[in-house]
Amino acid sequence: MNRTWTRLLVAALCAISAVCQTAPPKSQSVPLYQVTVVERSVDAVNYQYRSGPTKIDFRGTVLLPHSKGDATVESKRGRTEVDAKFDDLVPPTRFGREYLTYVLWAISPEGAPHNLGEIVADGSNHGHLRVTTDLQVFGLIVTAEPYSAVRQPSDVVVLENQIRPDTLGRAQPIQAKYELMPRGHYTYQVQEGLQRAVNNAPKVSMDQYEATLEIYQAQNALGIAQAANAQQYAPNTLAKAQQALAEAQRLESIKANTSLIVQNAREAAQTAEDARIIADRRKQEDELAQAKTEALQAQQARQQAEAVEQQARAEAEAARADAEAERAARERAEASAKLQANRADRIQPSAQANPAPAPPPSRQTAQTDFRIRLMERLNGVLTTRDTPRGLVVTLPDASFSGGALRPQAGEAVARVASMLASQPGLRILVEGHTDSAETQELSARRADAVRSALLASGIPASAVSSEGLGNSRPIVSNDTEAGRLENRRVEVVITGDAIGALPFWDKPYTITPRQ
Repeated sequence: MNRTWTRLLVAALCAISAVCQTAPPKSQSVPLYQVTVVERSVDAVNYQYRSGPTKIDFRGTVLLPHSKGDATVESKRGRTEVDAKFDDLVPPTRFGREYLTYVLWAISPEGAPHNLGEIVADGSNHGHLRVTTDLQVFGLIVTAEPYSAVRQPSDVVVLENQIRPDTLGRAQPIQAKYELMPRGHYTYQVQEGLQRAVNNAPKVSMDQYEATLEIYQAQNALGIAQAANAQQYAPNTLAKAQQALAEAQRLESIKANTSLIVQNAREAAQTAEDARIIADRRKQEDELAQAKTEALQAQQARQQAEAVEQQARAEAEAARADAEAERAARERAEASAKLQANRADRIQPSAQANPAPAPPPSRQTAQTDFRIRLMERLNGVLTTRDTPRGLVVTLPDASFSGGALRPQAGEAVARVASMLASQPGLRILVEGHTDSAETQELSARRADAVRSALLASGIPASAVSSEGLGNSRPIVSNDTEAGRLENRRVEVVITGDAIGALPFWDKPYTITPRQ
């Protein structure tokens, strides 16, 4: 047994246990990673379409100066492939007990981050990741993270891409400031039942280490989502994450195939991150609504105060006019009558102004609200993600028997169809994916089976299309059984004007030119 993996496992166990052993009173929270405002600058490359592979290097930052790496990037039809290798990737727990893994990010010229995947180092601290992205122009960085499903990079940047003299394509500067690349500030309350020692940690294989690490990441993600009040704001999505984690832990307890453990743990972490983002957004919406209500109430109170003050001034003026009228009456009767007329003109109560009605919600806000509600409902049936392509409902390989839908999966598709049929104008694209080029026909048959189930449940034929993509768009590497299992899937992509074109966790970014 390689001693390095024993050391890595002990570090991961200590990351979880040490936080538990130093847990503060229940009135406090344990910070999982602190945010500092930093400004980074990295170059992006416009990879020329179908011009062959491009080589770039990675250099370590001051946080990991001895680490290095290289990548081969190739722009192909419909995608850009990235094959990256890294050396001297020491355990991420050296940056803090909460950091359990490394993540590779693609940064657009506008500073928008895109999570490309997790980097798991082997016993010799070497890492390898092969992924695809739909970006054409981007820079690459590597960060340490509490779990792999994060949507925004932490400030622990350990590697950055470096342009080589033989790099094909045009380099563009990226000015990714804090406002454009926001980091998370995650906290959660450690439960007393989690306290336990890690002395005499067992020696494990690489597969067992990876499965254990994925479960710890999922626990991190769930704890963070719960601290963000996901039970209140995104209960269905959080329950989906808890169910996936429980299944991963059950499989680990019976010593099942590690591929299935990793698959369920990753699903739990990703779904928990969705729940956290939904909760953060809804919390912000509640705070914004409360602020608007308080502002309206303050405006009404101010207007009422102004009306009272104006009435008081009018009454004071009336009193002075009465006094003058009495003195004038004793001197001149005609002047008294004229003064009485003037007084009547001056004493006119001011009408209280009606408060301005609250402005109607914008179209984008309405689209985002409906998008979140629809995703919450879909997550109660099948795993659903919000992506720039639209809402993506995923049916895993276990949902099919050959090219046909299993009965239970068919019922789930029917429930999804009933939700979508109630909203006209939605467009649905069913994509079949496999793990090898020889199964192109199987991916098409599976996509057609899901499309037929949607049509049978009331979706108009004009709104649904399907295609088999074979192994052209893997989401993870096919080098392992777990990766191949995850790549065998059918994705139902939902778009349309009703849900807008922007994911709920994203926002328009302002480009800040380099000074």
